[in-house]
Amino acid sequence: MKTLIVYAHPEPDSLNGSLKDLAVSTLEGAGHEVRVSDLYAMNWKAVVDAADYGPDASSPLKVALDSGRAFDAGTLTPDVRAEQEKLLWADTVVFQFPLWWYTMPAILKGWVDRVFTYRFAYGVGEHSDTKYGERFGEGTLAGRRALLSVTTGGPESHYAARGINGPIDDLLFPIHHGILYYPGLDVLPPFVLYATDRMTGEEYADAAKAWEQRLLTLESTEPIAFRRQNFGDYEIPSLHLREGLEPTGRAGFGLHVRG
Repeated sequence: MKTLIVYAHPEPDSLNGSLKDLAVSTLEGAGHEVRVSDLYAMNWKAVVDAADYGPDASSPLKVALDSGRAFDAGTLTPDVRAEQEKLLWADTVVFQFPLWWYTMPAILKGWVDRVFTYRFAYGVGEHSDTKYGERFGEGTLAGRRALLSVTTGGPESHYAARGINGPIDDLLFPIHHGILYYPGLDVLPPFVLYATDRMTGEEYADAAKAWEQRLLTLESTEPIAFRRQNFGDYEIPSLHLREGLEPTGRAGFGLHVRG
């Protein structure tokens, strides 16, 4: 198995740094190939601008179309092309980051904004009366797996169904479904560590064992059963879920998970 770890934390000696290092040693110890994109160490440029697209940038800038033209022409900046090549190389992509303000750190969102260009991560496939592009279960990254490894400051109860922060699955849905599943990645259930600011050494030892176990079962873990766009569950072109497919007692984001 070939695994890309995209890591976003500014402190190498942080818990997130330890989890990243443990992932590398565990996977390599099991005979897997591993590459790491350490965004802070790379001094990753987090903002999209015309410089990303070189001579293919228009004025005024049209981010989607310009990024697609640059992708097709091979004129995206070298840092973006390198990350796209890593994604195509990988069988599995692990994202290691702390949950900050209910989402990923800005540098990681900037990685997504710049790397997931038009014609690479979206805007691919047939657009017709019967098919709305290859996305949500199809696309460039189909056949690969993704896993979020996330740390939070608050305790698990704050992220439960009745917790004040909202269910963790709802908070991660925009990343799981809208960023990862959209270009075709199969998304595994997340690995979440709670109340990490108060974690003891004994608790870390338990967490490390659980993390090792998740890593060693990446290939056998069932992905989240998100509904595929073009396989009958949605009306096209409205992309409304067909009547009668609503799971009993489920609404909102949960409608888009089978079963």
